[in-house]
Amino acid sequence: MGDVADKIAYFQAITGVEDADLCTEILSAHGWDLELAISTFTSSNSPQNHHSATEYASEPTTSNTSPTNTNLPPAETGLVAGGSGSGGPPGLAWKIITLPFSIISGGLGLISGAVGFGVWAAGGVLSYSLRMIGFNSGRNGESSSPLVSVSASAAEAMSFVDSFDRDFGSTRPNFIAEGFMDALQRSRHEFKLLFVYLHSPEHPDTPMFCERTLCNEALVAFINQNFVAWGGSIRASEGFKMSNSLKASRFPFCAVVMAATNQRIALLQQVEGPKSPEELLTALQRVLEESAPVLVSARLEAEDRRNNIRLREEQDAAYRAALEADQARERQRKEEQERQEREAAEAERKRKEEEEARERAAREAAEREAAFAKMREEKLQSLGPEPEKGPDVTQVLVRFPTGERKERRFQCSATIQSLYDYVDSLGCLEVEKYSLVSNFPRTVYGSEKLTLSLKDAGLHPQASLFVELNS
Repeated sequence: MGDVADKIAYFQAITGVEDADLCTEILSAHGWDLELAISTFTSSNSPQNHHSATEYASEPTTSNTSPTNTNLPPAETGLVAGGSGSGGPPGLAWKIITLPFSIISGGLGLISGAVGFGVWAAGGVLSYSLRMIGFNSGRNGESSSPLVSVSASAAEAMSFVDSFDRDFGSTRPNFIAEGFMDALQRSRHEFKLLFVYLHSPEHPDTPMFCERTLCNEALVAFINQNFVAWGGSIRASEGFKMSNSLKASRFPFCAVVMAATNQRIALLQQVEGPKSPEELLTALQRVLEESAPVLVSARLEAEDRRNNIRLREEQDAAYRAALEADQARERQRKEEQERQEREAAEAERKRKEEEEARERAAREAAEREAAFAKMREEKLQSLGPEPEKGPDVTQVLVRFPTGERKERRFQCSATIQSLYDYVDSLGCLEVEKYSLVSNFPRTVYGSEKLTLSLKDAGLHPQASLFVELNS
C-alpha cells in the first residue's frame, strides 16, 4: 500500500474492524507493516491461538506499478510463525505471498492454457501463480516448507463448511471440503469454473449476504450446476492467504477463477461488497456465457485426447494380440518341426533296428544254413559210398511231401538212422522234425526204431517210405 489511508482501509477490509483510530493504533504498533499487523490480529483472534507470545519476521518488498503495465513486478511479504515456544498457530510454519500477476487489458483477451483452457474477462484478466500453496526460494535460494499441508488445508475447508452450516443452514453452494488447489484441480477435471467465496466472520455485511444472497435457492442451484465451489474463512491460513493473493479489498468477496498455464490461475470475475442474489447471479451468468466456448473447447480437446489414448491402447492391444498370435504360430511351427524331427528320428531308429534285425536274421539264417550244409555233408560222409546191387543190398524209395522222390541203395545191415541221415543229407526239407512211414502196413519208424537194421525192420530187399512232417 502506498500511503497511510490505503493501509488503514485495507486493514479494515481484511479484519472487519471499523474503528479507524483502533486500526491506526494497531498498524502504528507494528511499524505500519500491514501484513505483520493483519497476521498478529488474525492470530490473536484465532481459537487455536493458545500460546503466550508470537514472533514475526517480515521482509516487505515494494513494487512500482502503473496503470499501463502489463506485467506487474512481484510484491512479496513473508510471515513466519515462531517455533514451538512461540505464539501463532501451534506447530505451524506458514508463509503468505502476494504473488506476481499479469493484466491483459483492452477488452476481451484470450489466454490459452497448457490444458487447453483459454480465459478472458471484460475489462481485464488477472493471472495468479498457484505457487502460493508452497514457499518460493528463500533469500539464500533455499527451498521453504509448504504453506499448509494437504491435510491441514482440507481440515480448514471442512471446518469452514461445518461452521457455515451451523450459522446459515445447509441451503448453500456445495463448497468442496478440500484445499484450494485440490478444488481448482477438480474444476479443471470437470471442465467447470471455480467459484470462490472468502468469508469474513467479523464483517458486518457478512451475515446478511450469506443469509439472503449466498443461500438463495436459485443462486445455489445455479452455482451447484455450473461451478465447483470453494469457500474459506480469512481467519484460517489458506483463506487469509487467498484474500491477499486475490487482493480482496472489500467483503463479502466472491470470485470466479480457472486454471491457466504454468501452475497459475486466471481471475475471470470478482464481486466485492454486499450484492443481491440477482446481481451475483447476473455476474455469474455473464462470466459463464463468456467462458462457455473455452470450456467446450477444453472438453472437446480432452475427449480427443481420451479418444487418441483409447485408439493407441486399442492399437497396442491389437499389436499385442497380433504379436501373441505370431508367437503362438511360431511356437506351433517349432513344435510341429520338433514333432516331425522326433518322428523322423524315431523312424530312423526303427529303420536301423529293422535293418539290424534283418541283418541279424540273415546272418543267423546263413549260419543255420552253413550249419545245416555242414550237417548234410557230415551225414552224407557218414553214409559212405552207395553199394552196388546184390543180395545184401536193400533198395529204398523215399517220397517227400512235395511229391519229389529220391532213391538209394543201402546195405541190409544199415540202420534206420542211416535212412534219416540220407534224407537229411538231401536238404529237401526245411523242417527238422519228421518221420519215415511205410503204408502197407502203416509203420512209423520213429526214434525207438532208429537202431534197427533195414533187414530186421522188414525193409529188405526193397522198401517204399514217405516223409511225414511232425506238427
